[in-house]
Amino acid sequence: MASIEIAEEIRSIFPGTEELIVQYLSGYLVDDAGEEEDILLVANDILDSLGMNHPDDVKRLMTRLRDILAEQLNARARNSGRPKLMKLDKVMDMSKVGAMSNTIGLGEGVDLESINKGKASRVDVKKLEKQEAKLKAKIEKRARRDLYEGSKLLDQHRKQQNYEEMFMKINPLEAANAAKNKSKDIHLPSIDVNFGSNRILSGASLTLAYGRRYGLIGRNGVGKSTLLKHIAMREVPIPAHITILFVEQEIVGDDTTALDSVLKADVWRDHLLKEEASLNARLATLEKEGDDKRFEDAREEASSRLADVHARLSDMDAESGPSRAATLLAGLGFSEADQSKPTRTFSGGWRMRLALARALFVKPALLLLDEPSNHIDLNALAWLEDYLQTWPGTLLVVSHDRAFLDAVATDIVHQHSGRLDYYKGNFTQFYSTKSERDRNMRKEYETQMDYRKHLQAFIDKWRYNAARASQAQMRIKMLEKLPELEPPEEEEGETFKFPDAEKISPPLLQLSEVTFGYMPENLLLQGINIDVGLDSRIAIVGANGAGKSTLIKLLTAELRPLSGDLNRNGRLRIGYFSQHHVDTLDPAMSPVQFLASKFPGKTEQEYRGHLVCFKDNRLQLIGTLSGGQKSRVAGLRFMIAAEIYQPTNHLDIEGLDALMAALSSWNGGVIVISHDERFITTVAKELWVCADHAVSKFKGDVQAYKSIIVNNIKARP
Repeated sequence: MASIEIAEEIRSIFPGTEELIVQYLSGYLVDDAGEEEDILLVANDILDSLGMNHPDDVKRLMTRLRDILAEQLNARARNSGRPKLMKLDKVMDMSKVGAMSNTIGLGEGVDLESINKGKASRVDVKKLEKQEAKLKAKIEKRARRDLYEGSKLLDQHRKQQNYEEMFMKINPLEAANAAKNKSKDIHLPSIDVNFGSNRILSGASLTLAYGRRYGLIGRNGVGKSTLLKHIAMREVPIPAHITILFVEQEIVGDDTTALDSVLKADVWRDHLLKEEASLNARLATLEKEGDDKRFEDAREEASSRLADVHARLSDMDAESGPSRAATLLAGLGFSEADQSKPTRTFSGGWRMRLALARALFVKPALLLLDEPSNHIDLNALAWLEDYLQTWPGTLLVVSHDRAFLDAVATDIVHQHSGRLDYYKGNFTQFYSTKSERDRNMRKEYETQMDYRKHLQAFIDKWRYNAARASQAQMRIKMLEKLPELEPPEEEEGETFKFPDAEKISPPLLQLSEVTFGYMPENLLLQGINIDVGLDSRIAIVGANGAGKSTLIKLLTAELRPLSGDLNRNGRLRIGYFSQHHVDTLDPAMSPVQFLASKFPGKTEQEYRGHLVCFKDNRLQLIGTLSGGQKSRVAGLRFMIAAEIYQPTNHLDIEGLDALMAALSSWNGGVIVISHDERFITTVAKELWVCADHAVSKFKGDVQAYKSIIVNNIKARP
């Protein structure tokens, strides 16, 4: 095909060209150009901008394009001689023209005007309206699909830019000098944020004081992650001297060691160290030269620049970089051996930890974290909570973990109804303040409504009575002067309901002296004994890789033990739901379509009934839903099937509250793997720790376990 040949020519002559530009230009030349456009002129302009310093290459490429498009150019030349549509100079009243239409002379054809004159329309208006409604729905569906495809294309384009390019684009090196003696507070009185055609924020105030730690909360789908992305890409006008870093996606694995990956994350430090090495080499060369003035000037210039580089490296504490990086990695669960491994050997979850370590190492003025607790275990979360409490810059973190927000946040930002509300204190203080304010607002509103009803009743009764008319008029004026109060926002309640579990006589599920390893010579679990009943409420905690998920798979018989016994009641039904079930969702389906594919035979209304919490998002593509909304869709698969449900990441605070209430009142057994302290405390009666090839019951609560973890990490040399 011509477009493929054109693309190959562009890549061969200008190999550094972005793929988006290559695809656009090849597609335009072959398929997308209008008949009146000079495609070679347009192509020449674009190629000039790509190869400004290589005019000969541009000419050579244009010659090849003419050869490839020769047949197409000849066809366009032949078509240019045919009659074309004409733009009329003035409006014409077609009812006043003669029997022959004035447009019939533009070319051969039938004079529809003279044929149909005097005939009554036979269009069925109802059918026409029905067809128009179908067409409108089709256009809207296509628009939603284009929005999803467009967002994927944008993400793909951003991923093509490597980390260094993106960092220097968002945080140019000059920003370090510009930041001196300038305030790093952010105050934007009115910002608008959109996602496609959806308005996320309208006229909202963004205020972040330097050194404060803000927890950003709100319902799933309200646009919290979208707001972070807009801030990170400076699509919101953040002052240029404020450095920004957003931990959004895992790093790309390569042969770089974990420690070096963290060190290279500070692009400024890496850039200055390379410049320092280059200047030292240059000075060494110049020292060998004579005492000519030009060599003395060059030495003086290099020495001056080297002093400046040393000063800036000293300001950023560059010498302590390796030790700081090692400390961060250790806190996030990387052993000394792990820190020397190539990043390509780590799984996605561990690469997310690397991305978090890199961000903490850089220490930007504004750090943006999107649900960091989703990617780390309880051990690493305990360390992260302790570390962030002394964070020197501004922190804006999205989280639904109340305990994490209580430990880290100094302020809470509540995103709802297209605006941002600010509260001093951690989440517990926010909840207390908001609840009190909501009660007062509701009481004030109800009091005024009662007073309005009282005045209106008097007016209606005596308005037309001569003796009381003046009093009625006075109350009308009083009514008009009352301030208009907005009705308080109704809290969107949410409920989960699990079908009652069948009564089964014990034993239900037992592991007796079970040993397991994916390789016989490398055992993961040894001598495991555990007994699960209908009244069991067990939370399993431990470091990533200790065997928590393996234990669950042994209980569900997904894995077979190397030795020991698994005893399971024949009537027992088990449902296992992990965070990876979200990955099985089809992004091109809507939630209704997903449920219909898993549970065929029901009506659309029944499917919609299970999706009450989604409101207008029930027909939205799953690929455009937030993480919490995707979790709800995946979770419904298990709730409808009447199976045991295991909690997962991404649910918002209201969703977690509803899930905790449902599990607490349910009559079946529950085993959870979670790092949410409040969730574990509310749902679980027993805490089991998975560590050192064993699973043992912990005599204490989650807070005590976290304290032990933090103290052990701090005690390391």
